[in-house]
Amino acid sequence: MKRISNKALTFVTSLIMLVLAVGITAVCFSDRGDVAVISSGETYSPVYSGNRAGKNVALMFNVYEGAETIDGIIETLKKHSMKATFFIGGCWAENNEETLVKILESGNELGSHGYFHKDHSKLDEKGNRDEMLATEKLIQRVTGEKVSLFAPPSGAYSVTTLKVAENLGYKTIMWTKDTVDWRDKNAKTVYNRATKNIVGGDFVLMHPKEHTLAALDDILTYYEKLGLKASTVTECME
Repeated sequence: MKRISNKALTFVTSLIMLVLAVGITAVCFSDRGDVAVISSGETYSPVYSGNRAGKNVALMFNVYEGAETIDGIIETLKKHSMKATFFIGGCWAENNEETLVKILESGNELGSHGYFHKDHSKLDEKGNRDEMLATEKLIQRVTGEKVSLFAPPSGAYSVTTLKVAENLGYKTIMWTKDTVDWRDKNAKTVYNRATKNIVGGDFVLMHPKEHTLAALDDILTYYEKLGLKASTVTECME
């Protein structure tokens, strides 16, 4: 019998190890465009959209500023009998507890946006957990509610982020449409990005900016014409 050379044996061994590594950790793309991260046989997947068969869309406001604008956003949502989810930065909430309560009491939803707007893709397990728990505890202390949604700042996350979030009972939320209103300070631009090709299940990312508030009434009116309703992220996923 012909013996296998050391070089051939080394190649075969390396190939087997590569196959095993791919089997242990892989990234898969679903038909919705979501990314599922498979690590050590477990699947961790952020959520990019809600129920495509429904008529709800979710407006998501990431909040590290804009307390003076949030009242207007709440009133505009109320005018149309619609809702939104506000992902709260913990360091902002420390100085805006009354606004935090008002968001919840007006029927809207609270989620976590971390505490110091850090890049979660660069944080280790403890760093991710500390950011999430600090905001969770603050919101719970002020409102009595435990949040169950986490939106990573700048959309930056790692497998570690997804694992920690799931272990803490969170769904990691991303977005379908980004208005980029933090950069492009134009109400018409915000309107166009929040309405173009909008369909049920879309998550629309916003911030509490004056120009976003200026566009909000027209955005919600457009949704009404299409038979769509702005809801919380949780309702949109149902």
